[in-house]
Amino acid sequence: MKKIVYIFILAGFFMVMNQASFAQCNPESLTENCIPKLADGFNYLKSYKINGANGTKDKIEYSYVFTKGTQYMINLCAMGEQTDGIVVNLFDSNRNKVVSSKIDGQFISAIVYPCNNTGIYYIQYTFDNSTNYCGGSALGFKR
Repeated sequence: MKKIVYIFILAGFFMVMNQASFAQCNPESLTENCIPKLADGFNYLKSYKINGANGTKDKIEYSYVFTKGTQYMINLCAMGEQTDGIVVNLFDSNRNKVVSSKIDGQFISAIVYPCNNTGIYYIQYTFDNSTNYCGGSALGFKR
């Protein structure tokens, strides 16, 4: 009987520890850090929270209407200086990928897209060998 109680206590401990690891992601603070990192001349529009729930989500997606003749910048912030395998891909309204932050196997922390067609664009965050699945992002524009 003691072994069964011990197993239940141990299982409960692991469940609590698993829940605690999900709570460690704080995309709000990472998002706030991203806003001032927009390049000179870009005005802040919107921020995005990236929480891959400790690897249980393989992508997070948002949409935004982009306007023709406007340049958009999307940057990434994660724990530390690197983006930790977080990739941002931008898709046009037809779901064609127009730009990515992963280029030739290298990860960059920001992308810039000169919009040629007004419409809904999809901002998709994925994880490529990421270790923490947590980040923040900011969208800016300039004309």
